[in-house]
Amino acid sequence: MNSFPLSRSGASDNGAVVYSGAAVTTTQRLMQPTSHQLTSAEKKAATALALVFSSRMLGLFMLLPVFAIYGSELAGFSPLWIGLAIGAYGFTQALLQIPMGWLSDKIGRHQVMLLGLGLFALGSVVAALADSVYMVTFGRVLQGAGAIAGAVLALAADLTREEQRPKVMAIIGMSIGLSFAAAMVLGPMIAARAGLSGVFWFTAVMAVLAMGLVLRTPKAINQAPQRETLAVPALLGKLLRSPQLLRLNLGILLLHFLLTALFIALPQQLLALDFASETHWQLYLPVLFASFVLMVPMIIVSVRRQQEVVFFRLALLLLLSAALLFWLGPAQLPLLATALLLFFTGFNYLEASLPALLSRQAPAGQKGTAMGLYSSAQFFGAFLGGLVGGLVASRFGLPAVFVLSALLATLWMCLTFGMTITAKAERLSIKLPHNGDEEAKALLQQLSNLPGVIEATLVLQEQRCYLKVEAGRFDYQQLQALQQQ
Repeated sequence: MNSFPLSRSGASDNGAVVYSGAAVTTTQRLMQPTSHQLTSAEKKAATALALVFSSRMLGLFMLLPVFAIYGSELAGFSPLWIGLAIGAYGFTQALLQIPMGWLSDKIGRHQVMLLGLGLFALGSVVAALADSVYMVTFGRVLQGAGAIAGAVLALAADLTREEQRPKVMAIIGMSIGLSFAAAMVLGPMIAARAGLSGVFWFTAVMAVLAMGLVLRTPKAINQAPQRETLAVPALLGKLLRSPQLLRLNLGILLLHFLLTALFIALPQQLLALDFASETHWQLYLPVLFASFVLMVPMIIVSVRRQQEVVFFRLALLLLLSAALLFWLGPAQLPLLATALLLFFTGFNYLEASLPALLSRQAPAGQKGTAMGLYSSAQFFGAFLGGLVGGLVASRFGLPAVFVLSALLATLWMCLTFGMTITAKAERLSIKLPHNGDEEAKALLQQLSNLPGVIEATLVLQEQRCYLKVEAGRFDYQQLQALQQQ
């Protein structure tokens, strides 16, 4: 093995260990004990960004349980346009998710977030003033154009230490789940009192308040390693051809297809059972709460017993069972409630598991690109669910939407054969000095051979090495031993 001459010369002010041959800057993590708690600044950043993200997602989700009911007074209303209006935001989200992340690198995170929230507020106003389903759909397209997920997550990475970054990302991720639950309750309540336009006015106000939060969020002094936060154009084609990543991307596409398609038909089925629209939240709230209670043990047991593929398929079986119950028991409220519980238990498990699996599967230095493709697939699934679900409902009736859902859940189950789960991994980025390409490549070889290193990627243009290491097996003190080789 080619050696790379290193000699320890001390620790820098920020805790990174500095060698004469390379500066290993993993933000205090590598060579000395660090605090396992978020700093006050990190807590404030996580809270602010979670509120920004969740307020926007709340506005996108609130239309799901109400449009099929309250949109009936709009000109041009039909099952097809129900689906298009519900899923239209996914089209522009899918198209602009990655480009808006790139733009945040050029003009700044805050500027892109303000631009995106401004577009979201504008789309909300357009939809609130609309008297036809076509203008509501156009408003939803504008809402989706405010694709700020990449910028929010990149700013979260910029404002946090590497070892605390997963906690902050988890806080933001949990806020999305909470916003969905809140949308299922607030949507019917607001629509019952202020109509469909009231829902959109509420989302416009939320967007303006979120802009105020952005202005109060600190700006980053340093940028996090870009390949772990944002997509790299040159890597898109390579990751699209990865069979394991492709399974996960198709999975999140199908999951949000099923979610959007469900709310084309379900609200009208509830109305057919004389379940007043203003009380629909009384069904959604306990069902969502119960589904979270059931989902948590599934995640814990699947990880502890290392049976993640088994529980993944179990969640798909819940989705399939739910679709069949929606189809077979539309005239019985207990069956619909049971189907809804099964659906959201499976949905919540998969929604929580898929990003974690994707993070583990993504190659070193390519997580940002993998997550960008994943997010685009997620939103494109919402668009397709609205479009195809609306077409099926208009041509064959609402029950056909559930038949389609059952077929897609079965297809997804088939796609899990050949699915593999890699060991739990952590990611490190090591900034190298400009000491020449050959020395950097020699260091890469040494790092690759350390026990517990799954992958190592050298990016000469950035003078940075990205490591993917086994959680619990990689010993950070091993890096110190490089100086003795």
